[in-house]
Amino acid sequence: MADNQVHSIQSLLGDALRETTDLARKEVALFRTEMSENIRILFIGLGMMVGAGVFALAAILLLVQAVVKWLATIVHSEALAALIVAGVMAFVAIGLGLYGRSTMSASTLAPKRTARSLRRDTEVLSERVTG
Repeated sequence: MADNQVHSIQSLLGDALRETTDLARKEVALFRTEMSENIRILFIGLGMMVGAGVFALAAILLLVQAVVKWLATIVHSEALAALIVAGVMAFVAIGLGLYGRSTMSASTLAPKRTARSLRRDTEVLSERVTG
């Protein structure tokens, strides 16, 4: 009977060790997948920031002259028209830049699903040990 209990305990410990190893492998795979998704999001945010810069430059180069000349006919001052147009283009560029920066925030890149899964696994393992 004592041999059966020892064999049973060894079997349980072996099963627990195998399950823990499998769980660790799955957690590492989840972490890698989530981090690759987060890197993709980072590059999208970076692309938005570059897009903001390109948009700002293109808008200034292509539109400013025409809009300034048109607005100058209304306000009767080319300098005032230039200031108004530059302010609008800066507003657009700032908006795009802030949006791009928000997508690249550290909280966006944190592996939330992996952390949640690790907490859940810890709870399950502690229940098995105590239960």
